[in-house]
Formats: sequence, C-alpha cells, structure tokens
Amino acid sequence: QVQLVESGGGLVQAGGSLRLSCAASGRTFSSYVMGWFRQAPGKEREFVASISWSGANTYYADSVKGRFTISRDNAKNTGYLQMNSLKPEDTAVYYCAAGSLGIYETAPWLYTYWGPGTQVTVSS
Repeated sequence: QVQLVESGGGLVQAGGSLRLSCAASGRTFSSYVMGWFRQAPGKEREFVASISWSGANTYYADSVKGRFTISRDNAKNTGYLQMNSLKPEDTAVYYCAAGSLGIYETAPWLYTYWGPGTQVTVSS
C-alpha cells in the first residue's frame, strides 16, 4: 500500500503560480509512476502530467504543457507539480496518483493509489 497526501493548493490570481506537493508513505514510492490529475465541478477527472519512477521521463497534457512542471524527490518520498501562468480554467481539485504503468497511459483507472486532493482556485 502507498498512502498519498497532497498539499499546496489555494487561491491565486490569474498569471500567478502555485507548487503542489504529494507526500507518500507506505510501500516504496520510488518504484511507481506518479501522475497528477484534476477535476473541475461537473467534469470528469482529467490527466495533467506524469513522471517515471526515476524522474527521467515526463509527459504533459497539451493544456498545461509549457506552464506546469512535474518532478519528484524519491529520497523524500515526495512528488511536486509546479504550476505557472495559471488560468481560471485551471481551477479544480488536484489529485496525485501512483501506479505501475507507463507514463503515456493517462486513464485514471490505470492508477492504483490516490490522494484525497487539494483545491486550486484561480481568480480572473
């Protein structure tokens, strides 16, 4: 089992930045692909970014490419999502997830472990 807890969400103005963290405990976090997803009210959960177990490879949704950066520090059992140039349409609950899959596989049901989520609100 892997337990995940997100933090770092909040309210920010458009154009601003936030850094989300995902703290992991339990089984070896470093052996799993980590992903970030988000879900806005009334919408399906959507893929944001993923990173390989080593951190060497990353993959982004087109909507966040060039603005968001995913990273991880396996020594600290922590993953990160740096979000810059935020837009009101980025407003959502953000979730981190972990699983044994490829970084290009973006379907939420392919991830095994999930955090409870953290709210990000971007005002215009």
